Amino acid sequence: QVQLVESGGGLVQAGGSLRLACAASGGTFRWYRMGWFRQAPGKEREFVATINWSGGVTDYLDSVKGRFTISRDNAKKTVYLQMNMLKPEGTAVYYCAVDGAGYDYNYWGQGIQVTVSS
Repeated sequence: QVQLVESGGGLVQAGGSLRLACAASGGTFRWYRMGWFRQAPGKEREFVATINWSGGVTDYLDSVKGRFTISRDNAKKTVYLQMNMLKPEGTAVYYCAVDGAGYDYNYWGQGIQVTVSS
């Protein structure tokens, strides 16, 4: 019964920044983990970043470390992905996801396009 809606995507020049947001509605589950994933055309969906329920533990795809920052606001039921120094290879559809059961990401947003021009 959980719906996730991403926002903040768009077209940006290489080196620019975007902040993605994912707002959740419905459900009273515990937010064990929140994550961001991305999928480029013809490619498999890949992990980008994750954050635990308290916000104290994060993990990132190696290629985005130092440039991307994930955060969450449980009161607003929102997770963010601040993306700085964007590169053309970051062009993809980005998805937010929630692990509401403690074992897997079982809720997914519809995805939002991020396009980075060279």
